[in-house]
Amino acid sequence: MNILLKRCLFLSISALFNLGLFAQKNEVPKGWHLLNPKDSGNYYGISLARAYDFIKSKKIKSTPVIVAIIDSGVDTLHEDLKSVLWHNPGEIPGNGIDDDKNGYVDDVYGWNFLGGRDGKNVEQDSYEAARVYHKFKSNYEGKTLTGKNLSKEELYEYETWKRSSEEIAGDDNKTSGLEVVALKRAFKNCLKGDSILRKAMGKEKYTGTELGEFSSDDPTISRAKNVIYDLMKGNDALETSNQEFLEGFGDYVSGEEKKIDAATTPPTEYRNDVVKDNYNDFNDKFYGNNNVMVSNKSALHGTHVSGIIAAARDNGVGINGIADNVKIMMVRAVPDGDEHDKDIALAIRYAVDNGAKVINMSFGKSYSPEKQWVDDAVRYAETKGVLLVHAAGNDAKDVDTTFNFPSPVYLSDNKRASNWITVGASGPSEDISSGGLTAGFSNYGKKEVDVFAPGVKIYSTVPGGNTYQNLQGTSMASPVVAGLAAFILEYYPSLSAKQVKMVIEKTAQKPSVKVKEPGTGNEVELSDISKSGGIINAYEAIKLASTLKGERIAPKPPVKSKVKTKVKG
Repeated sequence: MNILLKRCLFLSISALFNLGLFAQKNEVPKGWHLLNPKDSGNYYGISLARAYDFIKSKKIKSTPVIVAIIDSGVDTLHEDLKSVLWHNPGEIPGNGIDDDKNGYVDDVYGWNFLGGRDGKNVEQDSYEAARVYHKFKSNYEGKTLTGKNLSKEELYEYETWKRSSEEIAGDDNKTSGLEVVALKRAFKNCLKGDSILRKAMGKEKYTGTELGEFSSDDPTISRAKNVIYDLMKGNDALETSNQEFLEGFGDYVSGEEKKIDAATTPPTEYRNDVVKDNYNDFNDKFYGNNNVMVSNKSALHGTHVSGIIAAARDNGVGINGIADNVKIMMVRAVPDGDEHDKDIALAIRYAVDNGAKVINMSFGKSYSPEKQWVDDAVRYAETKGVLLVHAAGNDAKDVDTTFNFPSPVYLSDNKRASNWITVGASGPSEDISSGGLTAGFSNYGKKEVDVFAPGVKIYSTVPGGNTYQNLQGTSMASPVVAGLAAFILEYYPSLSAKQVKMVIEKTAQKPSVKVKEPGTGNEVELSDISKSGGIINAYEAIKLASTLKGERIAPKPPVKSKVKTKVKG
């Protein structure tokens, strides 16, 4: 699935044919997510200016904080990001030598775990459900097993495969087939309409905004305009060109077709064909390359996330990021498709080993066959005092009762990581008729989603050197929280990850109105669908942080993976 559609805004069948379900009806100012609700015409931002005024009144100097972003890539030449990118102090750029002897050659800006030594890179990839189904099919098909004859690890593997079997080959797949037919028809109509519009407008490339300003008395042209314009508007893509939007739509349709084919055809091994590691051996970890951008398409998501956290402040161009003294480390491990557990586990460890204090993780999936590898990496980050911030997901589902990985609950003992925040997406206004304070696409959960943060129409950096765009999703809400965490640690560096988590959650502001439960539209209290019941507030958070005595302690010994080398099923 195209990253713009999958990671930034979940484009479901209902969204295509019930336009506006996820979109805010009213336009909002660029950077609304930073505003103070009381001073901005009730845009429910995080009160960042007041937080900076508070810090100025304290006359505190900041200390730099490294924020790792595990994502799809970053535009290393962007005007608003060049000055805030992490540069590995132990590496001499471009000399082909592992100067700092960390196993990764020329890792100047971070590392790309989706690359090959020959310079090739993974961009497109398959879906974990299909990978799991075909990998373990010969082991479990036709069998009914219980915990009596399986170890805990084997039972988890079996139950994971069983879920994938129901999804890939079960009866529910028939409904998906009908939906894909409808999607293909809608896409075909869009292509036909685009051809009509290009001729009528006299140009091959146009934006959604330009399309909205165009009018015609010809009913055929008018219908074509309405179909495409409504789709672009409903997905907040008015600043996107027709070519980019249709490419994304086509990628989405293609991805859905592949899901149908997965019942009979094993997925293409995109990653293995490029990376060429022994995936089943976790100790085979020094693979990849140092290309953290790859292409504009790949870097879209990670560049946007990076800008939300750290775009250079007050430099006269573009936007202001949340934190003013951070360095962004890009760890590329998220393809156009589902990420692999090994890459995520090693990405977390790489970030921790190279000094990150906050890690943003705007990705997710419904299956995690090698969860123990990821759990061990999360424990490792926990012992090093590193805060992990994770997007809740864009399926409008209750993640208390559905599967959403990675997760903070350890498989081995069911304990919960103390250094983890899960973030849902909030909207700009209390007005229910305009969408309300919860994004219609956001996952939620009274137990599993800690806080909500702005995630609708977030304006930030995108690849192109000097370009910016609105995107939305919990992928945008997560870096708002990560940026706040980094801001707190800049000025109060002795606070532990656990303390920063507590500060952010305790100071989240509980709205005075009810909100819509995503997916159902029912009006509920925000505390019914999140643990804190609030939307983060930078001003209140920094005030509370200033009252705490830091408890950051000396790092514990590294946690070694207890997982044995896996044997292919």
